[in-house]
Amino acid sequence: MGSHEIKLMKLTLKIWRQAGPADPGRLVDYVADHVSPDMSFLEMLDVVNEQLVRKREDAVAFDSDCREGICGMCSLVINGVPHGPDRGTTVCQLHMRRFKDGDTITIEPWRARAFPVLKDLIVDRSAFDRIIAAGGYVSVNCGGAPDGNAILVPKAISEKAMDSAACIGCGACVAACKNASAHLFMAAKISHLALLPQGRVEGRARVIAMVDQADAEGFGSCSNEGECEAVCPKEIPISNIARMTREYVKAVVLGGGD
Repeated sequence: MGSHEIKLMKLTLKIWRQAGPADPGRLVDYVADHVSPDMSFLEMLDVVNEQLVRKREDAVAFDSDCREGICGMCSLVINGVPHGPDRGTTVCQLHMRRFKDGDTITIEPWRARAFPVLKDLIVDRSAFDRIIAAGGYVSVNCGGAPDGNAILVPKAISEKAMDSAACIGCGACVAACKNASAHLFMAAKISHLALLPQGRVEGRARVIAMVDQADAEGFGSCSNEGECEAVCPKEIPISNIARMTREYVKAVVLGGGD
């Protein structure tokens, strides 16, 4: 193939293996051979699992769905960094060219009391679902697409709202935070609706309910150090947390019922 020949890599993987929520876990060494730099990280794990299955060994359990950076399912801590070394990137978008032949890569699940390990690299993130459910509904009838301009929203505000709505709920912010705080996730969801007139009717009740639910789930407090923003695959800014705090204080002062 001449100058176009692809040099394959051989890697040592230290993968967290845990049979179930109540079982002890440990890092197990595996060799990933003949790895193409053009593979995504998940494709590399697929190849490792195929080799394990052929040897009649238990495949490594990990989450994935869209593999397009949309769903947030590919929740892995790679060498201590949620979603790996590239900014604004999910694990499924991370390619093996980011690593070198002979590298050792440590792969772990999200680490948070509110995200218990189910098996190997899969954690239960249903706490996020319960926080969203606590936020309730939007009572304003927004209609269909043709009715989108019935309530005018300034462009700068709509763009901020959409930037917040870009959160995919992957939980990397929790995994990166030393307090396992869900503040960036909550702030993105709350900001999205707090910025829009359609979301203001239930605004005060929503922010109090969501913060209370996060506390009940066991997420920690925010120390405003920015690890969450640094690892967020959608680069949600921590300015959202300041907005959520303002919304919360207003709701407490003015009353949580709208």
